[in-house]
Amino acid sequence: MGSGRTLKFALCEVLQFAGLCVPLFIVMQRFAVIVAKVKTSAQPPGDGSTAYWLIVASSIAYVTSTALLVWVPMKYMVFMKKKFLIGRKKWRPVALVYVILSTLPCFAFLIASSEVQINNNMEHDTFTELPVSLVLFSLICIDVVERIRHCRLTGQGNDMERDADIPSTVLTHVEQVTPVTPAVPGPAVPGQAGQTPMPANQHNDRNQNGPGTRPETNGTVPGIPGNPGRPFSISGLSSRSASTTAYRMSPYAYTGPLRFLCASDARAEVFVDSFMFWMDTVEMVRVAGHPVVYYSGWVFPIYIFSFLSCLRVVVMPHSPLLSSLGVALQDFPFFFVRVGLVAFFGFVTPVLYLMKNLLVCLAFIYFNFVTRLRVFNTERMFF
Repeated sequence: MGSGRTLKFALCEVLQFAGLCVPLFIVMQRFAVIVAKVKTSAQPPGDGSTAYWLIVASSIAYVTSTALLVWVPMKYMVFMKKKFLIGRKKWRPVALVYVILSTLPCFAFLIASSEVQINNNMEHDTFTELPVSLVLFSLICIDVVERIRHCRLTGQGNDMERDADIPSTVLTHVEQVTPVTPAVPGPAVPGQAGQTPMPANQHNDRNQNGPGTRPETNGTVPGIPGNPGRPFSISGLSSRSASTTAYRMSPYAYTGPLRFLCASDARAEVFVDSFMFWMDTVEMVRVAGHPVVYYSGWVFPIYIFSFLSCLRVVVMPHSPLLSSLGVALQDFPFFFVRVGLVAFFGFVTPVLYLMKNLLVCLAFIYFNFVTRLRVFNTERMFF
């Protein structure tokens, strides 16, 4: 058991450190090639090899210094001094450090490579595929590793050690409900012999939660689990599992010959969730690789807002802040950037993502703010 945990710990650390170093080396090496070509073709021609090796050496020095001064101390504080980082269960310091130390320099060098070629009237490299895909793939790997490193990699999913990052329908905390005190027998009322008078508190509960209960203006019913008006609360459920509890916790399971098609494991779904989480950012960065866009000033807003959208990975997947951050850091700015791209360059970006950003922003504003206005309070319009 100890050797298995050590092997998993070493594998996770190697993958995360590789995700930190490899994209930087690839992007800076390609940038060094561009600078060397520009130096060689300049008038008068310069020493391209010196510029190339100077940039490569700078990348090695940067990775070494950040690993020794930031990455390793941060890992030590996370795993050995857990109480040092207050609120570590609400945000992910490893993801924050990775975005700052790796993703930000990579995007900066992608912008620098574009500016160098534009200023010298040359088109050598557009960073179309490998570097950009590698940067985002490494970010996805960091996200996946952070979410499944606390889970067992062997055995069935029901036996694994569940963490808050993994979608789950297990109730980890249920607040105690105050029991209703039994009724004290009182004097019998004529015409109701054999019946026990109902206590006042039970009578009130029936009036509040009985069959005649009306939903509130926001669509919730008081006293029903899963609604804000319930007399008890259930915490420890992920945001994703809350929407899938209905069919995951169903007592009826398919036992036919094709029951293997109903196989589901939360650890496998983490990979799907992580890739789907980054699809909009991947598409936005892909647009920057288009030649007409790459050799223009639009690479600045594209990479800047793409980096801001990467900051969402710092928040835990189950955090209630993730919805508002997704609108503020991704959908809202991406919508205006895509509108500008379509206006200047045509349909270099799919209309599907443009509509996705628009509908997500409108739905977020409508269901969270507009429906709270008095004019939408349909229950009170008739009173």
